[in-house]
Amino acid sequence: MSWLEIVLITTAGFLTGFINTLAGGGSVISLAVLVFLGLPATVANGTNRIAIAIQTLTATASFRHQKVLDTKKGIWLAIPAVIGSVVGAWIAVDINEKTFEKAVAIVMLFMLFFILFKPEKWIKEQKHLIVKKITVWQVLLFFVIGIYGGFIHVGIGYFLLAAIVLSAGYELVKANAIKVLIVLLYTPFTLIVFVLNDSVNWTLGLVMAIGNVLGALIASRMAVTWGAIFVRWVIVAVILFTSAYLFGLVDFGKLMHSLK
Repeated sequence: MSWLEIVLITTAGFLTGFINTLAGGGSVISLAVLVFLGLPATVANGTNRIAIAIQTLTATASFRHQKVLDTKKGIWLAIPAVIGSVVGAWIAVDINEKTFEKAVAIVMLFMLFFILFKPEKWIKEQKHLIVKKITVWQVLLFFVIGIYGGFIHVGIGYFLLAAIVLSAGYELVKANAIKVLIVLLYTPFTLIVFVLNDSVNWTLGLVMAIGNVLGALIASRMAVTWGAIFVRWVIVAVILFTSAYLFGLVDFGKLMHSLK
C-alpha cells in the first residue's frame, strides 16, 4: 500500500466518520474509495463495517462522556435493529442493490420535506414520547431499519434519526447519540456475516478506521456544542448530496478514476 493510498483512505475515513456521526450518508465516500482501490462492491460493503464499528464506538463514548446519551432506551431500540441487520447482511452478500438505492433516495427526499417544513419535530424534545415504553410498532420499525443497515448502510443514519426523533421524541443531538449507539451494537453482527462470506479486507478497513475515529470524535463534540439547529442543516445538505449519488447524478467512481 502506497503513502498516497494511505492518505486517500484515511481522508475518506475522516469525512465518513464526520458525516455519519452528525447525520448519515458518509459511507457514500468510503465505499466509493474502496471500490476505486479495486475491491468488489460486496467486499467494499463488508470492509466498510470495520471502520464503522470503530467509528461508532468512538462517537458513542464521546456522547456518553458529554451526558447526552440515553443508554437504556438506546439499547431497547437497538435490539430489533440488531436482528434486522443480520437479515440484511445475508441479503447484501448476494444481491444487486441499484434499484433498492433509488427507492431509498426517494424516501430520503420525502424525509427532507419534514425536516424543512416541520423543524419543531426535530429540534424540540417531546417528553411524553421519551417516557413511553417501547411499542410493538417501534420494534417493527427498527427491525426494518436494521435490515437496511445490514444490507448497505449508506444513509442508515437518516432513517434512524427520523425514527428516534419522530417515534421516541428526542431532539437531534440526543437522537444522534442513540443513533450511533444502535449502529455500534448491530455492526459487529453484520461484520461477522461478511467475514463468513469472505467479503472483508482487514488491512484497508483498519487503515480507514483511523480517519473514521478522528472524524467521529470531532463531529460528536460539534453536535453537542453547536446544537440541534446546526445538526439539522448538516442533515439537509447531506441528504441532498446522498440522494444525488443514489440517483446517479454524482458519480464518485468516475471522479476517482479521473484522479488516476
